[in-house]
Amino acid sequence: MGRSVLTVKDLVAGYEPGVPIVRGASIRVDEGEIVVVLGPNGAGKSSFIKAIAGLVPVSGGTVLLDGDDITALPAHQMVRRGLAFVPQTENIFPLMSVEDNLKVAGGVLPRSEVQPRIEEMYGLFPDLRERRTTAAGNLSGGQRQMVAVARALMVRPKLLVLDEPSAGLSPKFVSMVFSMLTDVRMTGVTILLVEQNAKAALAIGDRAYVLVDGKDAHEGVASELWNDPVVAELYLGHRSAAPEGGRA
Repeated sequence: MGRSVLTVKDLVAGYEPGVPIVRGASIRVDEGEIVVVLGPNGAGKSSFIKAIAGLVPVSGGTVLLDGDDITALPAHQMVRRGLAFVPQTENIFPLMSVEDNLKVAGGVLPRSEVQPRIEEMYGLFPDLRERRTTAAGNLSGGQRQMVAVARALMVRPKLLVLDEPSAGLSPKFVSMVFSMLTDVRMTGVTILLVEQNAKAALAIGDRAYVLVDGKDAHEGVASELWNDPVVAELYLGHRSAAPEGGRA
């Protein structure tokens, strides 16, 4: 077990007082890992990571980022603490160019560091360099996700958190997005993602948690969970071959 970047213990959260959606969920994400959160529809997956990111009110439990207590910290303070969140929708400025999207995201950096960091993003995502002057809304779905992730990485986060990064994408772009996340992890970034496409997510993840009714019901090594009978019962609904990308 490596150094913990994120430790969530017994988190309780929800949009309405006294009506929790997340009901005591706990997870751990170690440095350099890709950790996946799976679960059936309505399990509270997105609410869980939004609560971690300060976007859903927390009424119980603790969230530690690199050992610091960030429980219920407002979302706008999370970036400076080292947590970058990529929502499922509205994660880019569609009328702005790719480069202007990155410049806005780099607003928390010293001015002298913004352009060099943009160049680093172009090195990681060569497709974006070729389209640096293109309005982000005119890109393909996979390229828009590249912009969203590059925006999040501009601030050099300790932890990158993503909500359903493959949602609405064709199989071709699903493959592109998950390949991109593997490349991002290779740069040393720790990743936590919620994903409905279990097969593709488990193919790139190190470990995974299954949420049911707002609680972590099962966890294990990602590569082993696809054929885990407990997961089949909780979520997948069937036994299948080992994960290899594409839609579940």
